Amino acid sequence: MDIFSNANNIEIEAYNALKKVIDPELGINIIDLGLIYEIKFSDEAELKIVMTLSSQGCPMGDAIKSNMEAVLTEAFPNYKHNIELTWEPKWNTGFVTQAGRKALGLI
Repeated sequence: MDIFSNANNIEIEAYNALKKVIDPELGINIIDLGLIYEIKFSDEAELKIVMTLSSQGCPMGDAIKSNMEAVLTEAFPNYKHNIELTWEPKWNTGFVTQAGRKALGLI
């Protein structure tokens, strides 16, 4: 999934900031887990993040979203953050980056 189609610098900075958010169960950042589907910056100084979790019953979902808010607030104190949770497409291990696969011991 290419979340960088036509990305601007703020979207790339948000992507890099979100690498600091670690899934508490797996110890791997949410970017390398492939949980972030889209990062968009609007002219109204709003960052929209479309994301998923590994499952609808993920017990760490609230902690992950809370950590995302903290990281985004630190990196972009003058921007609104809109974190949208989606279940389509359904997450699978095919979304995990090469770095994530290595960290998980899949390669």
